Amino acid sequence: MRKYVYWISTGVLALLYLASATFYITQGDMVRQLLGNLGFPAYLVPILITVKLLGVAAILSRVNVALSDLAYAGMLFHLLLALSAHLNGADYSGAPPAVVGLMLLAVSFLTQNAARVKPSPYAPARPL
Repeated sequence: MRKYVYWISTGVLALLYLASATFYITQGDMVRQLLGNLGFPAYLVPILITVKLLGVAAILSRVNVALSDLAYAGMLFHLLLALSAHLNGADYSGAPPAVVGLMLLAVSFLTQNAARVKPSPYAPARPL
């Protein structure tokens, strides 16, 4: 059961990040304007596209466990900052995707050792 929970949460999280990167690529001008409204510089758009795609690749491929764990940490910080930016910028419609992403990230991280051959030293051996 834990394997299914891991793969479903990880798959949906990956789709969320891939959809976000695709939106950033196809709607770059609008994303730059939206980020500007939240107080962020426009030059972050290509950086965010790159790290979103690399984060998904690191978690799904799991070529290196340390790199995968680093991707989880990066996604955690990204989602917390996104949630904070939307709430502080009074853009409450942008908050739910960040909350959903945080929940998916937590479930994926906590169940990864049940589904992967190479265990992460930071995830619990027996998830809740």
